[in-house]
Amino acid sequence: MRLGGRKIGALLLGCGTIGLLLPAARAAELKPETVAAFDRYVRATEARMNEDLHDGRFLVVDRLPSEQRREVYASLRQGQVHIEQMYSLEDGHAIDIPRGMIHDWAGVIFIPRATIPQVLAVLRDYDNHKNIYSPDVRRSELLKRSGNKFEVYLQLYRKSIVTVVVNVNCDVRYTQLDSTHSMSRSYSTRIAEVQNAGEADERELPVGRDHWYLWRLYTYWRMEQKDGVVYLQNESVALSRGVPWIFAWLVNPLIRSIPRAVLSELLQDTRKAVLKENPLPANSSSH
Repeated sequence: MRLGGRKIGALLLGCGTIGLLLPAARAAELKPETVAAFDRYVRATEARMNEDLHDGRFLVVDRLPSEQRREVYASLRQGQVHIEQMYSLEDGHAIDIPRGMIHDWAGVIFIPRATIPQVLAVLRDYDNHKNIYSPDVRRSELLKRSGNKFEVYLQLYRKSIVTVVVNVNCDVRYTQLDSTHSMSRSYSTRIAEVQNAGEADERELPVGRDHWYLWRLYTYWRMEQKDGVVYLQNESVALSRGVPWIFAWLVNPLIRSIPRAVLSELLQDTRKAVLKENPLPANSSSH
């Protein structure tokens, strides 16, 4: 998986800030029906991704009407980041998440004069993610690798009204489709909230019985090389506790605005890391 620091805000998706605004922010228990609904959403999401791939829509940008698609590609070439909130349906209907909330966002950026192997080198450098994505990734470690399969540990940090720290274990799998298309899929296998991080009495709260900031995080990367650049896409699907309807007017604007900034930072940090390792020739254009 390629989770990254501020990106993790994408995982925290503003949940840390939102949770502290609610009186219900005390410890909550993750229910089986919430997990089952999240799994249904993930199946619908991956079915949509596979359909797009089959129909030649490799990036979310390719789903746009032709004129809008041209405009977005032009803005990407100018260094902008394209961000979309995504929705996955099951048989044409929205999927209800009892006691939970899905946060599904996708972003695209381009990296000039880059190659897919150069981008993969950064994404797979898990031991160094704590430096690439500092301060939002406090610790990072590659636990195990078998071919294109990785087991990864990250400690994620986010400070808003209070400090939120979570330990995340992920299984990541990379797939090279051809010489110009690559992708990865990362599933969180364990997420535990940390209390008193960095102190002598640091401890984890019981998994699934915490303050609900982040219960699941699935991350999907896509890389396409064309026009002399690499287009890099991240889609993250996170699960947190649901927001009581009475607070929706306050919380919903945050849910929409925070992930945009977080995902933009994730993609830009990744681009910076690739270009740092592979600097552009002097006096060269960024396109």
